[in-house]
Amino acid sequence: MGTGLYLYGIFPSQGWQQIQLEGLDQQPVQSHTVDGFTFLYSEAQQERYLASRKNLLGHERVLEQAMEQGHRTLLPLQFGLIITDWETVTQQLIQPQGDRLKDLFNKLEGQREVGVKVFWEAERELELLMQENAQLRESRDRLEGKALSMDEVVRIGQAIEGEMGDRKQAIIAEFQTALNSLASEVVENDLLTDSMIYNAAYLIPWETESQFGTQVEALDQRFENRLRIRYNSFTAPFNFAQLQ
Repeated sequence: MGTGLYLYGIFPSQGWQQIQLEGLDQQPVQSHTVDGFTFLYSEAQQERYLASRKNLLGHERVLEQAMEQGHRTLLPLQFGLIITDWETVTQQLIQPQGDRLKDLFNKLEGQREVGVKVFWEAERELELLMQENAQLRESRDRLEGKALSMDEVVRIGQAIEGEMGDRKQAIIAEFQTALNSLASEVVENDLLTDSMIYNAAYLIPWETESQFGTQVEALDQRFENRLRIRYNSFTAPFNFAQLQ
């Protein structure tokens, strides 16, 4: 027995055509239009959905498949949103935020989100730094097998840390220079692991993705095997559909 309606995202009603999709818990995805906004939903089989990898990917897959079937302009809703009736949507979302939703549709029309995550190996970068900077290398070598004052240890450590920070920023700047001008908006997100040094989402025109992907590939070749780049060329625009 269903416990409510699980919502995935909002689409413009104009031009909407019913699509065949499977949602969470293998439930068929349905659509319902409220005041000019079409909501994708399925019957919720749980009172609350845990943010497991399976459930999160299931939520995103519904939106991506809808985009693949031609409904490219959408506002993805946050994972886990369950309602009991459509009146709740009207009162809590459409009435207070309807104009903002329309503004977001206008911004996202003809646009898609792509993402770039950049990882490095800190130890390898440190060794490269030492190969390139003789003065810093000599300072580091003095740390080994020699009684240094705490001030000297701190100073050398700070110098190395500063140079590594500059090295990281130089890499990031190359990505920003190569990619930012291709996007109408850029969102820089939090780093998710110690090895991640850059995590950005870009809003770009649908037809320019191949050009963007070529630039990412050129950056990959530019840095040879120094960096690991994860490029997501197709995703729902979570980073650019935020209600302020």
